[in-house]
Amino acid sequence: MAIQNGDTIPEAKLTQATAEGPRERSTQDLFAGKTVVLFGVPGAFTPTCSAKHMPGFVQQAAALKAKGVDTIACMAVNDPFVMKAWGESQGITDEVLLLADGSAAFTRALRLELDLTARGMGVRCQRFALVAKDGKVVYLGVEEPGAFEVSKAETVLAAL
Repeated sequence: MAIQNGDTIPEAKLTQATAEGPRERSTQDLFAGKTVVLFGVPGAFTPTCSAKHMPGFVQQAAALKAKGVDTIACMAVNDPFVMKAWGESQGITDEVLLLADGSAAFTRALRLELDLTARGMGVRCQRFALVAKDGKVVYLGVEEPGAFEVSKAETVLAAL
């Protein structure tokens, strides 16, 4: 069963591309004592992710922060170099923290994996968004295949 409202974010390591190179980030450090919006995408540079999902969170960043969100983070089962290149192509500065879950370990811990092996993409992350307060999930929206409603920025903003 996938993570649910009221559950604690599992301990895992993600990777962020920095000017000094890849930096490991623990979920404990990312979520402890903060209100965090985390949205997951099946892959950087994919159509819905690039045209709708990421831009929505960039556009709504100030409104989300005004409602008490400390960090807005995007995660994909990609490497940190791909996440960095995607962020650059999207014009991301500091609105959204880009995190790589290269081996899908965190995605599996959340039980939000999506097997796209038949399409040549391997195991990916389902499209989702969650809000966690001090490491506890208070909102979770996981999309049905092909849908884009419960994980978009406007829906998350309305849930806060």
